[in-house]
Amino acid sequence: MKRIIVAIDGWSSCGKSTLAKQMAKELGYIYVDSGAMYRAVTLYFLRNHVDWEDVKAVEDALENIELDFRQNEQNGVIEIYLNDENVEYLIRDLIVAEKVSEVAAVKAVREFAVAQQQKLGKKKGIVMDGRDIGTVVFPKAELKIFMTADNAVRVERRFKELVEKNPNVTIEEVAENIQMRDYIDSNRAVSPLRQAKEAVLIDNTNLTQEEQLKKALKLAKNITG
Repeated sequence: MKRIIVAIDGWSSCGKSTLAKQMAKELGYIYVDSGAMYRAVTLYFLRNHVDWEDVKAVEDALENIELDFRQNEQNGVIEIYLNDENVEYLIRDLIVAEKVSEVAAVKAVREFAVAQQQKLGKKKGIVMDGRDIGTVVFPKAELKIFMTADNAVRVERRFKELVEKNPNVTIEEVAENIQMRDYIDSNRAVSPLRQAKEAVLIDNTNLTQEEQLKKALKLAKNITG
């Protein structure tokens, strides 16, 4: 069976990662969470007080960052490591979420992440989600999906995810964070969020996870045969 690259882009809190993980499992592909890369870089910058508006400081910091994806032996989940430290859960904190769009907009950071992402895709058979996967990272991906959902639904989904880890977070904070990320993602000078011309739009406002997976797998199987 033909192996392909599946590129999933879309707005924050649209379930891109959930769909990507499910597709990878069903297709027997490797799942790569590109957003986790940017979050891990952001975590490093925050920990080490790196000023991401200082080009030289960013370039120097990136030389000290090594990212890797490893499978958790207990549950089979692919998790991200920052300089040999498992940071899969640390990067999901709101403090990282509040800064990741700013860090991801930095040209040197994007070039750093894109180079690693393209290296991972050379053998194909991967599913990757993010903001510029189908437009910049893999412009020749065989299947491109762009995900969206009603804004109120996105806020509610993100709130439910965060409140489990931090009971003090408010839905107003989450709404503000999503609005800010949408603006930065779509207006940044480098690799702004755009729907690729060939991308299939999936609006999952009223879809269950099972329904959207079924739709996405049908798209993939129409290509792979």
